[in-house]
Amino acid sequence: MLAKTLIGIGLALVGLGLLLYFAPGALSWFGRLPGDINIERGNTRFFFPLTSMIIISVVLTVLVNLFFRR
Repeated sequence: MLAKTLIGIGLALVGLGLLLYFAPGALSWFGRLPGDINIERGNTRFFFPLTSMIIISVVLTVLVNLFFRR
């Protein structure tokens, strides 16, 4: 079971890498959604992609639940 999980994670990472390599603007939405915090003052910048991380968390939760319930 662990081997299948690691293979699945590896294939997903390869797929994401190919997506980013051949379509560099595919994830341009990340960090620019309403609710993402970006504060710039002088030479200091604070960035916290709150909404983007919530969306990624929900998607990963759904995928993991679908994968392990079979």
